Amino acid sequence: MKTKIITIVGKSNSGKTTLLEKLIALLAHKGYKIGSVKHAHDGFEMDKEGKDSWRHRKAGAESTLVITENKIAMIKDDKTSYIEKMQSYLSDMDIILAEGFKKQALPKIEIFRTGSSHKKPLCMTDKNLIAFVTDSEYKPDVPIFGIEDINQIADFIEFNLIKKSAR
Repeated sequence: MKTKIITIVGKSNSGKTTLLEKLIALLAHKGYKIGSVKHAHDGFEMDKEGKDSWRHRKAGAESTLVITENKIAMIKDDKTSYIEKMQSYLSDMDIILAEGFKKQALPKIEIFRTGSSHKKPLCMTDKNLIAFVTDSEYKPDVPIFGIEDINQIADFIEFNLIKKSAR
């Protein structure tokens, strides 16, 4: 069975990272293994020029693993889809919470805040929208949570996605 992926989407400065941090902390505290993914644009490099791992890749290595006693980091050429990458590399997690990936066909929780420069939500007609977090008057036909309803959002994820996919 493939690990379930949920994306947290919203326009820039809507609070996606803050919401994810709080959800990860709550779900991890409940004992779940949480994988997190942040979308980055091509050209992003974790390797720093001149470091050994960078030099190995420059020499032609397609995959470089940096290992410490308690951590690993992998830099790997991989042309598979975003979804395949997440499910392959985080297959040992109970759930994957991803930030961004609004164009992917994945379950989405959108965060939309009033008072920002954004006029309207992104996913009002997206069939993959499963929940909406807002302080606005928008009411899509999915469960709606307030910006500070972190416990309720975590419960929604736990009961509707983690526990359901475990059955």
